Amino acid sequence: MSRQIKLIWDFRGPASGKTAEHHEIHLKEYIVAENLSPNITGFKIHNEMYATAFMVVTDETMIKVRDALKPHRGEVSS
Repeated sequence: MSRQIKLIWDFRGPASGKTAEHHEIHLKEYIVAENLSPNITGFKIHNEMYATAFMVVTDETMIKVRDALKPHRGEVSS
């Protein structure tokens, strides 16, 4: 079984929540367009000035997705 890696985009400022929510839409579109698996995305509003959007990828697709979408950071997903 492949490791799953969570790619994360950080958004700051008063519009960060809406921006992260909208960014997730584009992540879902990318997953469909590239026929990727697993199909796991989301966003989290940490406070009124900071939010994140994320996408989970496998080891095999991580470099391709990273180079195409340029996430701010990544972490091994548990």
